[in-house]
Amino acid sequence: MGADPAGKARPAPPRTLRKAPSLRTGPPRARPFRAQGQPPDMSLTASLDSCLSARDTRPACTPLSGLALALLALLMVPAGAAHAEDAPTPAAKVEPVKPVAAPKAMIELFTSQGCSSCPPADKLMGELATRPDVIALTLAVDYWDYLGWKDTLAKHGHSLRQKAYAHMRGDGKLFTPQAVVNGRIMAIGSDRATLERTLADIDPPPVPVTVESLGGRVKVHVAAAPGSAKGEVWLCPVASRMEVDIGRGENEGASVVYHNVVRGWTRLGDWQGTAASFETTVHRLPGDPTDAVVVFVQSGSSTEPGAILGAALQPLESTPAIQSHAR
Repeated sequence: MGADPAGKARPAPPRTLRKAPSLRTGPPRARPFRAQGQPPDMSLTASLDSCLSARDTRPACTPLSGLALALLALLMVPAGAAHAEDAPTPAAKVEPVKPVAAPKAMIELFTSQGCSSCPPADKLMGELATRPDVIALTLAVDYWDYLGWKDTLAKHGHSLRQKAYAHMRGDGKLFTPQAVVNGRIMAIGSDRATLERTLADIDPPPVPVTVESLGGRVKVHVAAAPGSAKGEVWLCPVASRMEVDIGRGENEGASVVYHNVVRGWTRLGDWQGTAASFETTVHRLPGDPTDAVVVFVQSGSSTEPGAILGAALQPLESTPAIQSHAR
C-alpha cells in the first residue's frame, strides 16, 4: 500500500498475469526466449539423432558459437545418406495438400507447443498455406520443452536454424512465434497485417524450381538463372496437417492444428547458377503423416542461410527421401 499526496492510502498495483492468446487484445505479442527457472540441459553430440534431440545451455539470443554452427550442418542429411524420421505423433491427422509451383514467398514459422503466444500464429499459417502463391512451413523448436511440455513435433535443428537466421541478420532476435519470409524478412508470426503487407511488397524468388513425384521417385529440376547468387538445394518432407492435443504447459488442454510441418531435411546438392537436376528415392513408412515435399534453393549455407532463391511444393504418395543424387 502507498499514499497519494493527500495522505490517502493507494491500493497495491494489480499483479500482472500472462493471458491466454484468445483473451489478449491489441497488437500481437511474441514470446522472447529468456531463461526462466532451471535452464534446459543442452548436451550436444556429433550424431544426427543427438542433434535433433539435444538441448542448448546458452541463452538463445546470443550469437552462434562455432560449435552450434557446426552442429546445424550435422542436422542436414548429405546427399546419398540414409534419413531417419521421427515416430508419428499419435494425435496427427492428415489432409491432402495442393502443389505450389511458383510461390511469391516461402514462410518459415518458428513455433512451439509450449508457447501460449503461438496458436494464433499456427492458425494464421494454416490460412496462408491455402494461398497458391505461398509456401508456409512449420518449424517447431525445442527450447521451451523444459517448461513442462515436450513439443511432439520439435527438432533441435530448427532451433539452430532460427539462431542462424538471427546471427545472419545481426539483431540477435529469437522468439516464438517468429516468421522468416524468403530467408530475409523477420516478423512476429501472428502479425497478420505485417505479413500480408510483406507478401504484397516482396519480390518473388527468381529461380524456377519444378518437382515431380512418380513411382516412388522424386525428380527435381532447378532452372538456370545467370546473375543469381549460388545456393544449396534442400528437400524437406512435410505433413500438410497435424493435430496435436497438448497435455501440459501453457497450452494445456488445447488441440492445435499445424500445417506443412517439416519432418526432416535432405541436402540434394549445390546450385551454381546453371540448370541442375536431382533424383531422390522415396519409400512409404506405415503411419508416417508425410504427404508432400518442399524443395528450395537458398543462398549461403545451412550455417549461414541467406535469401530463398526458388521453391516448390509437391504432394507425395511416399515418405521422405533416403537416397539422392545429382546428375
